[in-house]
Amino acid sequence: MPHIPVLLDAVLEYLLPAARLIDGTLGAGGHSRALLEHGAGAVLGLDLDPSALEIAQAALAPFGTRADIAHASYATMRAEAARLGWDHVEAILLDLGISSMQIDRPERGFAFLRDGPLDMRFNPQDDGLTAADLVNHSDLADLARIFFRYGEEPQGRRFARAIVESRPLHTTRELAEVIERVSPRRKGATIHPATRIFQALRIAVNDELGVVERALPEAIDLLAPGGRLAVISFHSLEDRIVKQTFKRASTDCLCPPKTPVCICGHRAEVRLLTSKPIVAGDEEISRNPRSRSAKLRIVEKCV
Repeated sequence: MPHIPVLLDAVLEYLLPAARLIDGTLGAGGHSRALLEHGAGAVLGLDLDPSALEIAQAALAPFGTRADIAHASYATMRAEAARLGWDHVEAILLDLGISSMQIDRPERGFAFLRDGPLDMRFNPQDDGLTAADLVNHSDLADLARIFFRYGEEPQGRRFARAIVESRPLHTTRELAEVIERVSPRRKGATIHPATRIFQALRIAVNDELGVVERALPEAIDLLAPGGRLAVISFHSLEDRIVKQTFKRASTDCLCPPKTPVCICGHRAEVRLLTSKPIVAGDEEISRNPRSRSAKLRIVEKCV
């Protein structure tokens, strides 16, 4: 399935014009290509997935030096911007989570519909932990914590116990079968019982929430006055971090409500452009079902 950039019309509306723009989650380059086509001066695209970068390189080749691509995490966007001599930028886009390209490749281990190794690293060239490492070497308590915290799975401890008793597990199909034995899929159910388990392992392997928490303040700091940061999230854990970070950054005083005079000295760095997240309409969802869970929040740097 070809990658379709989500909420593209809103991204173009809010982020253009921009002389310098960072696409921190480049993927196949769909957002960046459209932004360059509609007037962005230059785009710095970052991604941890070498396969995605190859596709994006071809997609953005017609734009020549206006598109600079780097194999890097958006958590290092400041260093990558400095490499280009950019001390500030007019716009930043983060499209969080996993792409359809990664799900569709069984060798990456992100999905259970087709068998593959339990990998789940965004950057397969990284020597860090894989999902197989977590599944086969974490103790029961740690596994249960991962499933509850990152998958919001109420049966996390039950699933963790079944996994520990079934070790070793090496493939996505093996793991999914363990989960199905504990919680058989109900007839007509739209969500597979292993869905939250796979989400939790992927988030833990890539430290996704930690990266978001560290990167958002850096992104805000990197914006020029009047610059805009747009973040697309796909599940409540990410969206909660984005919402809370934006609320704090857009608030003048953070003192407790009963404090008579402000003593914290905090001043708003940004203003909210979206009091509620922008979501896909019926037409976009029909064209791109992945957009159903997408939420877009945007802030603008104070002048």
